[in-house]
Amino acid sequence: MKLFGGKTKQKTGNCCGDGCTPETMQQAETKKNSSGIKVLGGGCAKCHELENAVKEALAELEMDTSVEMVTDFAQIAAYGVMTTPALVIDGKVVSYGKVLKKEEAKDIIQKARG
Repeated sequence: MKLFGGKTKQKTGNCCGDGCTPETMQQAETKKNSSGIKVLGGGCAKCHELENAVKEALAELEMDTSVEMVTDFAQIAAYGVMTTPALVIDGKVVSYGKVLKKEEAKDIIQKARG
């Protein structure tokens, strides 16, 4: 008798549940290499907290840079990020899995752009 041998789930072809095609992955790779500041995540409250902290940090640093929120999982996967929210500066992941405070975001931005 099997107690824990329940049904096994069929694995999908990729992390997106087969939603990623070579074309969408190529588009995500192209967007990944663009400069700027991006917050990666599903659009949850934590993602928005990080976005706000980054915007406040940019204002204090007197940097006129926009912050892009990326919610497309193909683009997020192109960065190799498995835990969101994540912060990307000029194509490089500088933080992931954590909501940064304004001061932390300032330090990271200064180091990345300094």
